[in-house]
This record gives sequence, structure tokens and C-alpha cells, in this order.
Amino acid sequence: MMKFDQRYEKYKAPFGAVEAGSSVRFFMETDRDDSKITLRLWVDGKEELISGAREEGGVSFTYTPAHSGIVWYYFLIDGPEGRRYYSGLEGEGSIYTEQPDSYQLTVYDHYETPDWFKNTIVYQIFPDRFRRPGEILGIEEHTRLFGTPRLHESWSDSPDYLPVNGQRYYVPEDFFGGNLYGVKEKLPYLKSLGVGCIYLNPIFLSSTNHRYNTADYMTVDPMLGGDRALAELAAAAKEYGIRLMLDGVFSHTGSESVYFKEAQSNPHSPCREWYDFTEYPDKYRCWWGFETLPEVKELTPSYMEFIGGVMEKYAKMGITSWRLDVADELPDGFIEFLRKRLKSIDPEGVLLGEVWEEATNKHSMGGRRKYVDGHELDSVMDYPFRRLLMDFFLGRIDGEGLARGLLRLMENYPPQFYESLLNLMGSHDVVRAITALAGAPDRDSLTREQQAAYSPTIEQLKAGRKRFMAAAAVQYMMPGAPCLYYGDEIGMQGYRDPFNRRTYPWGREDPELLAHFRRLGQLRKACDALRLGDIQFFQAEDRRLGFTRRYGGSVLKIYCNRCGDPWDIPAGKILMGHNLQTVAPDWLTLAPKGFCIVEG
Repeated sequence: MMKFDQRYEKYKAPFGAVEAGSSVRFFMETDRDDSKITLRLWVDGKEELISGAREEGGVSFTYTPAHSGIVWYYFLIDGPEGRRYYSGLEGEGSIYTEQPDSYQLTVYDHYETPDWFKNTIVYQIFPDRFRRPGEILGIEEHTRLFGTPRLHESWSDSPDYLPVNGQRYYVPEDFFGGNLYGVKEKLPYLKSLGVGCIYLNPIFLSSTNHRYNTADYMTVDPMLGGDRALAELAAAAKEYGIRLMLDGVFSHTGSESVYFKEAQSNPHSPCREWYDFTEYPDKYRCWWGFETLPEVKELTPSYMEFIGGVMEKYAKMGITSWRLDVADELPDGFIEFLRKRLKSIDPEGVLLGEVWEEATNKHSMGGRRKYVDGHELDSVMDYPFRRLLMDFFLGRIDGEGLARGLLRLMENYPPQFYESLLNLMGSHDVVRAITALAGAPDRDSLTREQQAAYSPTIEQLKAGRKRFMAAAAVQYMMPGAPCLYYGDEIGMQGYRDPFNRRTYPWGREDPELLAHFRRLGQLRKACDALRLGDIQFFQAEDRRLGFTRRYGGSVLKIYCNRCGDPWDIPAGKILMGHNLQTVAPDWLTLAPKGFCIVEG
């Protein structure tokens, strides 16, 4: 069995991330002295072999990584049985007779991430669909710039999803009129959920409801209330102790943007250098082939300085945190520039990336991305966490599979990066959490019409609701910042875009679910162990998961039962639970699809 002498003790997992220049001591436990054990590493694609030193109980190795990057390694065991290997993907490994997959050691340069984000709860809002406090704003300005918008008179309408007005494809140009004044009005509601950060989908001038085709970064869309509404929201949110995070869509603009129009009309404009014209001025490189989304050349110096100016403008309103759209399509040099500029404005600003895979070994744009190495992102949206939760609660993996997947993230990420992960179950890009957990068919198996009409049966919804409550308990109990996608907390349903972007049904909330999330928010704020404590799994098999969070003298135990059989657990001070029965003074029974949070 292999152990690390240096390890990240908080997670009781092998220390899989170290600062460059620091020594790492590996220790392999063995009671055999008839084998030679060697540490084999791959550093920058080259093999390095390190001989071990015999010590009581095993063999030790010392290695000092010189620079940031990924080091892959396993152990060679040469003995009477011939050559064998010891390795694994996470946690305790195994003995192999053939060359196995390698362990990963993530090496990073020193950096810090803001403590406030590690301790917060994030709430994501799609602005057009959250709250309309009065009449729809900005219609005249939108009409002047882009044409008359399609407006929904009723807040309870379903979003458009089929082409209209002779269009070949559906274009998201229908609006419900939610705006930033509506977000401001609901700040007390968000505070009741324990929210400390609001992540807003794009708010800049645009022709569409999603606003990912930016027309002007320097102008907040008038349909959202313009710059004045954003400034008022930021000031009011500050009074509630809530920060704002903006969505930076910097890999492309809209074809109707002031920058692209200038580039097309004036070949001598600095904006001309921002775009890659194959045949000037009408043929150009586009994002995923969409002609309405011309890509920019992010490393163009004038573009970089312009985006730096965008950050500075909104920092004057007190907004210094950004989520980077499609971070895997942004060059490392551009992200590094954004980090330097942001931290020079406000060291407490957070730079979060949209990355769908594990960020340490993600490959795109011709090589391994350097998100975690210390010069780019503070952290990422944790989609691997979402997949693990969904797979566990839908029966695709067992408790051991869930624990191993979570351990892999703990081991591979630098601790400050890991503690800042945005732990999500829903977003504007995935099926609504409760819909997925009710067992909805894969979206590719349904037509758009079927997706629009889909609704789980009563029994499916009951099961999905129980799974969702238990999954949320795990989400809030883990290190990282839990993120709520607007309306998930009251059971909103829907497939992917645009069905996951329906309007928030004010006055028709699920009161039990809402109370559930409020209680989770209260616990997260009140219990240091849930934000700062170590974590150790004590049950991870048979479709059950149990783990402990410990900080100082405070100990919390989280039990989650997906098994078909009841689970008898020791009683303590119950902080929260679902599907529980008291069977004896010192014992509880946790029924299937239930969870329990116990203190002590």
C-alpha cells in the first residue's frame, strides 16, 4: 500500500498537488524485503527513475518538482514474481502485472484564492426569466438597434423553441422582461437562502434573451434597466453582504456588435485586427460555425487592453468577479492577462472558468491547459461533481464510485483551487436538476416538441424530489461553493435550453423544498465544519455514502442512503434529516432515498 508522508490532511487523501520547489516524500508500505521498488515518473514527457530507501515498514522516496505542470507516476516492483506495478487513479491503488494507468501529481506555483468565495453560497440568475417588477423596459431602444422584439405578455408562458417569422432555425429573440430591478427587489429572498454571491448570465447589450452574442460590453442592456439598474443592484446587494459575478463572453462577439460592424466598415480600425477575416469583409471565422457569432483573436494587444477596460468599468460599480464563458476556447495567455488585471483591481475578485471536464489535465487548443498552475483561474464550474451526484442518485454508480470520483478531484486539485470549486447541480446549459433526477430520458432521444411537453409522472417526480433533497444535502456539505440555479430551490423542471430557462413561478413555490434549501443555507453559515473542516469517508459502498466534516471540536456526520434497505445509524443531535425513524434511544433508521446530518 502506498502512502504520502506529505499529504493534504484535510481530505485524508494522498497529497496529489504540491507547490513547485517543495519536496514530496512518498512511502510504500511493505513487509517484503525480497523486492526492489522504484518510483517511475514522467516529467515533461521524459522518464525519471528514483530509487527508494528502506525504512521500517516500507520504502520511501523523495522528489522535488522544479516547475508547475503534471507529473505522472507509478511504482515498479521487481521481485521473485518478476516485474509488477503499483498504481491507481485515486486513493489506494492496486498491484498490476502490466503497465497501468498512472497516478497524477499536480504541481503549481504559489497563489491564493479569495476566502470569501470558499465560504459563500452562489445563486445563478438568467436575468430575463427571474423577476419582472413592472412593465417591460427598453423596448424602443431594442427596436431601434435590432428590430421589434417578440414579447411574452404572460409571465407564465413557455419560452419559444421553434423557428418563427420564416426563420430556418430557432433564434432566442423572445423576451419575458425580467430585469435587474427585479433581482434587486428579491435580495431579501436571496439572503434568506444564505446567498452571498449572485452569478448573472450575460447582461450586456444584445439582440437575444441569453445575451451571449454581445453587441456592446460597455452598455448594460436597456431591457435589463441599463447601467443605472446594475449600479443600483450592486449597491443594494452590498448592503445585504452579497457580491455580484458577471459573465464574460470574450471568445466571440455578436455579428451586430459595434466592434464587428466597425471592423467590417473600416479596414484601418483597431477592431479590424480583432477578427479573422478569410475574405474581407463578409467571410470570417465564427464560433462553432454560427455566422452571428464572429470569433475574436483574443491575444490581439488592443483587444486585451479593451477587455481590461471593461473589467475596470464594472469594478467602479463594485463588481470584480467574473465567470469566463467557454474558458477552454480562450488562450492561456489571455486568461493569464485577465487574472493579472483583475487582481490588480481587486485581489478579492474571483476569476471562474467554464470548464466541463476536470481542469488539471484538460487538453484543448493543442495542449494541456494551465488553469490550475497558479497564473490563471481561481477555480471552475464543477461539472464533474454534478455528473458524479447524478450518476450516484440515478443508480449508475455505487457509493464507492461516488467517493472515488470525489477523492480524485480532492487529490488532483491544488487545495485553494479545490475549496473554490463551484459545486452545481443545475445551470442554464443542463437539464433541470429535479427533471434529471426524476429519471428523464436522454434529451437526444426526444424531439424538441417532446422535450417541451415532457413531464415526469407523479411517482417519478416523488422519487426525483427525494433524490434531489438528498443530493442537495451532499452538495452543501462538501468543500467548495454550492451553487443554486434560479428556481431549482422550489422544484422548477425542464430539459435543456430553452426549457431550463422558464420564468420563476412566483407564488407557486414548493414550500417544503424551499424550506429545505433555507435550512441548508443556515447550516452552511452556522457550522464552520461545513465550510472549513476536513472530510473523511467512512461508508462508501452498497449504494450508501457516509462522510465526516470535522473542524476544531465540531464534528458533523452526513449519511446518505440510496440503497433499497434501511440503514441503522448511531443517533446524535439531528441537525437535518429526511426519511428518518427513531428505533432506539441511541439509534436511528435511515430509509431509502433519505439523508441525515448529525452533530457529534
